[in-house]
Amino acid sequence: MSQLFYDGYTSIANSLACKVNPDPPCPPSDRLRNVVMRGLQYETDEQKESEQSLNLNPIQQILIGPGIDLEFQSDVICTAPEPSLYETVYVTSHKAACNAGAFSPNGQLIATGSSDTSIKILDIERMLAKAHEVGSTDNQEGQGHPVIRTLYDHFGGVTCLEFHPNKPILASGSRDGHVKFFDYSKIIMKKAIKTMADVVPIKCMSFHPLGNHMVVGTKCPIIKLYDINTVQCYVCSIPSHQHTGPVTSIKFEPGAKHFVSSSRDGSIKLWDGVSNKCVNTFERAHDGSEVCSVTFSRNGKYILSSGKDSLVKLWELSTSRCLITYTGAGTIGKQEHHTQALFNHTEEYVMFPDEVSTTLCTWNARNASRQKLLSLGHNGPIRSIVHSPNSAAFLTCSDDFRARFWYTRHLTRS
Repeated sequence: MSQLFYDGYTSIANSLACKVNPDPPCPPSDRLRNVVMRGLQYETDEQKESEQSLNLNPIQQILIGPGIDLEFQSDVICTAPEPSLYETVYVTSHKAACNAGAFSPNGQLIATGSSDTSIKILDIERMLAKAHEVGSTDNQEGQGHPVIRTLYDHFGGVTCLEFHPNKPILASGSRDGHVKFFDYSKIIMKKAIKTMADVVPIKCMSFHPLGNHMVVGTKCPIIKLYDINTVQCYVCSIPSHQHTGPVTSIKFEPGAKHFVSSSRDGSIKLWDGVSNKCVNTFERAHDGSEVCSVTFSRNGKYILSSGKDSLVKLWELSTSRCLITYTGAGTIGKQEHHTQALFNHTEEYVMFPDEVSTTLCTWNARNASRQKLLSLGHNGPIRSIVHSPNSAAFLTCSDDFRARFWYTRHLTRS
């Protein structure tokens, strides 16, 4: 009644007041408007926090757009270049299988890790500058060379890499059971400045968006949350919340409210980012097949997963259901190795490497329509694929010992 009075519907408000006889009377009030305004302000603040957590400047925010949101968008014309237009502009080689890759939060550096225990950090601008030089190799570090650091401190193959969200630190996980932290701002530093030791091989890890904590997945089913500063380890207090098989992928949500994990047990689990407890489980997420990768959309509303059934799925967290299944990859036989599904930087496309043909399958993220295939040029399975957070570039790492950096200068789709 207060709102009816406030909005000018006096006769309706009076009629309702006569029937209800409120005590005390309901004078005109703008309380509802204030509540709505506070809600809108909260949403704006939340969006700003999300943008800050992604380390985006205003120009980058405009270029990459708001990301996927199927509540408001159903059929949007894609403005980002289709991934089939990307080209290899640089290739770096290891002495054994290349297992892991990562982009720095500002999109200026990449890192590659190998079964030969080495880690390379490369400068993207230097790679682009070298792209047109005939016969350029990465055998040596030096002035103007793309490889700016080569790090050795593991005793087993490197399995995963992750850049710190706001410090010049690279974290690496290995089959030797150690997570190591390297300060790459120091030119002569080739050894880790800190080590977190486990007794089983490290499979995956993810920094908290503020950088003080990290979640780690291993061949053991138990998720571990570490305080980076004290190296203290925390696990969920409820054993039944844990996976029943080795953890294959783990990722913090950009807003840090949750993190998500996948496992060989075929499930996807959503965890509270504060209490470290499981708040939702998607059992048999890929019809019982092993789940290989999980990642959040930028707004935290969706999870993108891939499995050994060669399917990619988009899950809506608010309804706990699969919204879209991206089909058509891996039509020959069953997938044997792990690989990842991922969004491009604008979240307009979903990307997934086909194991048998070593081609890149791409779909429109909103309607699952198939796009052109891209031959990735590797002679072995793709073990890692990561996309730049803010530009049209991605990295593929393969069993053929090589990592390929892909890039396109096209600003719009041709």
